[in-house]
Amino acid sequence: MSASSEQVATQFFEYGSLDAPVKLRCGASLASVRIAYECWGELNEDCSNAILVNHALSGSHHVAGYNPSLPEAGDLWQEELHHGWWEGLVGPGKAIDTNAFFVICPNYLGGCYGSTGPSSINPLSGEAYGSSFPNIYVADQADIQLELVKSFGISELHAVVGASVGGLVALTFATRYSSYVRNVVSMASGFKTTVLNRLILFEQILAIENDQHFNGGDYYDGDHPDYGLALARMISHKTFVHLDAFERRARTEVHQDKETLKWYEVKDPFQSYMLYQGKKFVKRFDANTYLRIIDMWSRYDAVREADAGDAQELFAGAKSKGQKYLVFSIDSDFCFYPEEQAVLVNALEGAGVENMYITVHSDKGHDSFLLEPNLYSPHIRFLLNGEDS
Repeated sequence: MSASSEQVATQFFEYGSLDAPVKLRCGASLASVRIAYECWGELNEDCSNAILVNHALSGSHHVAGYNPSLPEAGDLWQEELHHGWWEGLVGPGKAIDTNAFFVICPNYLGGCYGSTGPSSINPLSGEAYGSSFPNIYVADQADIQLELVKSFGISELHAVVGASVGGLVALTFATRYSSYVRNVVSMASGFKTTVLNRLILFEQILAIENDQHFNGGDYYDGDHPDYGLALARMISHKTFVHLDAFERRARTEVHQDKETLKWYEVKDPFQSYMLYQGKKFVKRFDANTYLRIIDMWSRYDAVREADAGDAQELFAGAKSKGQKYLVFSIDSDFCFYPEEQAVLVNALEGAGVENMYITVHSDKGHDSFLLEPNLYSPHIRFLLNGEDS
């Protein structure tokens, strides 16, 4: 896919104050919140053409175009982030057509790309939040995104879209605030975090917590827990990429890393590849943000996040609103297995909510939604426009 040269700039939404703090689901409050976001396209006169996009675990709000500078992210805004991560789906003439729609994508609360997060300065102390930054729920993301949407004068979104962890946020926004949403696109995501995923996420938490530099999350004035974060990324990365794709991506040469490994010698290119992925990741992400997002994911239950009693109640608003859902599975996904999307679809069917369920056949695993836009575009275009070309 070709990268767009259209330059976009990050904008910021401020919400809350010392006198009116932002209350979170965990019971804590933040004196104020800043959310980084970007927009594409033009909002029409009656504000009816807006689409809210949610990014994946380690993604950003920079969906499309070229953004070479984000001072609020410091050194984390690496060159690999300068071009949008969904160029194949979002843009002029694309499936999410910015000639027709006004697209908004926020960076998550707790993030490290300009939104208020653990590395932000706490206005009450004058120091980075660090360990004091509260736990975040997906419902908190939906709540703050609603305030962002309302700030544009939007009373109804044409669609909410999300893939992976972004699909959890999209689902919760659409069920907590069903009157604000017409269409929902959920890609390679879930309905309730499985035991398997909770264990994999717990392994990553342990990797970061046990780094000698983690210091309970208060590390911003010293060495960062780079080894722990790199190991966490390595644990997760093997669920994002299908093993066949590993073989294609890994180079034939083997690189030794005496800085990371003192005794063990790397034996094959796959180990070299994973070390490279882990060490590259720490240059563009914050460990505390990573912990907050995977903790949010680990506790996810769509029914509970929407304060519903069961799936029937969860989708009651969607049914009365006449919402339409488009749900994608990837048959080679080892991160959000296809059975997870089937649970969502069964719940939609049981509640009488209109839906289309598509299984994408791919050898690229979970990352397919990033790498193969042509497999998703016709269905998304049809839902948004009633067109298939």
